[in-house]
Amino acid sequence: MKYLKEGEYLYTGADIKIANDTISKKESSTLKGRLEENLTPKPNSSFLGLRPRLYIYNITKEPKVKGKGLRNWLKYKIGEEPVLLSDVDREFNAKILKNYSENKGYFNTKTSYDTIVKNKKAEVEYEVKTGSRYLMSDVHFVPDSTAISDYVQNIASKSVLKKGRPFDLDVIKFERERINNHLKENGFYYFSPDNIIVQADSTVTNKNKVEMFVKLKDNTPNLSKQQFTIDKVVVFPDYNIEDVKGGKYNIPYNTDSLEIVDNLYIVDPKNRFNPKIFDRALYFNRGDLYNRTDHNLSLNRLISLGVFKFVKNEFKISDSANNKFDTYYLLTPRPFKSLRLEALAKQNSANYAGSEVNLNWIHRNAFKGAEQFKMSVYGAFDVAVGGQRDANNIIRVGAKAELSIPRIIAPFQFNTSSAFVPRTNASLSYEFQNRTQLYTLQNLNASFGYLWKENERKEHELKVMDITYVAPANITEKYQEQIDKNPSLGRVTEKQLIFGPTYSYTYTNTASQKTNTYYYKGFLDLAGNVTGLVTGADVKNGNEKLIGGIPFSQFLKTEHDLRYYRKIGENSSIATRLIGGVAIPYGNSELIPFSRQFSVGGGNSIRAFRARNLGPGSYDPRTEDTDFFFDQAADIKLEANLEYRANIYKFLNAAVFADAGNIWLVNEDAQRPGGKFSKDWVKEIAVGAGVGLRLDFNILLLRLDLAMPLRVPYYEEGERWRLNQIDFGSKEWRQDNLILNIAIGYPF
Repeated sequence: MKYLKEGEYLYTGADIKIANDTISKKESSTLKGRLEENLTPKPNSSFLGLRPRLYIYNITKEPKVKGKGLRNWLKYKIGEEPVLLSDVDREFNAKILKNYSENKGYFNTKTSYDTIVKNKKAEVEYEVKTGSRYLMSDVHFVPDSTAISDYVQNIASKSVLKKGRPFDLDVIKFERERINNHLKENGFYYFSPDNIIVQADSTVTNKNKVEMFVKLKDNTPNLSKQQFTIDKVVVFPDYNIEDVKGGKYNIPYNTDSLEIVDNLYIVDPKNRFNPKIFDRALYFNRGDLYNRTDHNLSLNRLISLGVFKFVKNEFKISDSANNKFDTYYLLTPRPFKSLRLEALAKQNSANYAGSEVNLNWIHRNAFKGAEQFKMSVYGAFDVAVGGQRDANNIIRVGAKAELSIPRIIAPFQFNTSSAFVPRTNASLSYEFQNRTQLYTLQNLNASFGYLWKENERKEHELKVMDITYVAPANITEKYQEQIDKNPSLGRVTEKQLIFGPTYSYTYTNTASQKTNTYYYKGFLDLAGNVTGLVTGADVKNGNEKLIGGIPFSQFLKTEHDLRYYRKIGENSSIATRLIGGVAIPYGNSELIPFSRQFSVGGGNSIRAFRARNLGPGSYDPRTEDTDFFFDQAADIKLEANLEYRANIYKFLNAAVFADAGNIWLVNEDAQRPGGKFSKDWVKEIAVGAGVGLRLDFNILLLRLDLAMPLRVPYYEEGERWRLNQIDFGSKEWRQDNLILNIAIGYPF
């Protein structure tokens, strides 16, 4: 208060009193809360009765250069200018309270206010005197002679205006929008919600009742009353606004000279597109009644083709009839071909740092049907920054080709009314990986399948066939010595042939602005199931089957990822995740291939443990008779994460998090005692916690998470909780327990 000038008073807020004994406490409380939302300005923010942001503003001197410097940042960005009583227009607020109350059915409301000043603080008390809330006695949809009237009468029974419900201006607005949306679905393109009037008559005999009349305005334009059908559909797939302005060509509003292809007028003099892609994407046909659903659906499908940069739609009243119009689609294509070179430096929580170079080429219209063909080649090296570095360096080179076709290619019909075009995807990739002084692997992968979305929330991906072949090109003597000591290491370099269908389903509404949002992804992998069934493979009874001299893998794997996000303030939220997965070998396999097993640890998992350095179960990976790396994987995974996220300043965010989980084996492994899943699995859960900073630059989010283990499952049972061992003052403890994860993007 000492910073206030003479005659100034700090505004501490308002108190609203509802003066009405005829309404319930719940109704009064709801009205009060809504009224408080409409008051301006808001008082200075406070925390536990204190105003730290106001204090920072007061103690910070004016910056030498306005708008620049540390002082400006502290005073005007972190600090908060005092909100004074003189900033409050009390008369205006009183009118707002009156108007809002009457809009909610509390007619003849009266408002008054009083100002209470004490110790240089000022509070405003508003009194709102309302009568009983007016209810709707009857709702009448007034007919007339227009075609619109029949459509409105047909949906009158579904009106949100109901007898006995309170009068509410917002509900009336919603009803007008509801009618408008229905008419837009039935050809009335030029109709507007403003053409509907809802009248309230409070002169009915019953007290506190209003009679409602819904009707078309008398001055509604004739164009709004006309019901339109589609005459011609004209597609201009090589449209460029700059060329039109420059006079190089004009939009062909006269279609007499145009050729009809698949009932469409296609203006494509350079023959850049196959007309069939427009026939599949567009939902308007000649003679169709206009409706908004098909209008928006067509635009969205054209955009989802991925080949057009801009999609514009125009309607022109046809020369042949007043109640018809021609539909024009003006499409600006993206550059068909692009070449991109990427060079990056990287570091991960598995103690590797390195670099990678990618060369990517894409053709967005490979066969004139908006097919996307991508090719990429890459080279990378990773150097271990801890332990025996000469044993852990990794060199990778590879190439990948992908073809995405905007339709389902299958021996059956697949029709969808989704705004997203379904796709047939095929890919082929090869990678050569060399762990210096250890081994060299070759990995070949090929897949064919489908991707389709029901809507913006639900997505399906079915790979009819996903084939992976892994083979060692070289195993060094040093690594072979380690295999002899620990046979489980040999699984990394085993020849692997994995093939079969996979399916994933994703649901998310995280793009919405709701307080509570969810994300779920389920995955199913049925490797070798049909082949194993046909051949009668049974490795446990000595009937192992080979393909090309290699035993094929047969297993069932499923994984489920569920996330829940809750906004708890304007700039803060809580994020949670639960992941569970299991992989069961059968038939031709006793073990799950190493590349298909689960692992935990690292920047996107349990951050207090390095990647692949945890589990399975209570097994202690430090006991392995090897001196170069841990690489743990298993058949069962369970993980839970909890994170509180808050914005500190613009691009700077902070987080507090906790992670828990582990992996386990389905079958006993003599080389990894304690790794099998058992009834004591809860005792083998690892727990970690930490804090993080996130630098959010919109196009890039850089994440730094510092974590420490709170519970270590491979210690003796009575010593697994490490809370009493925390010693931030000890350099040795910090080196052994603090894990810094540097990553791009959120962990979940």
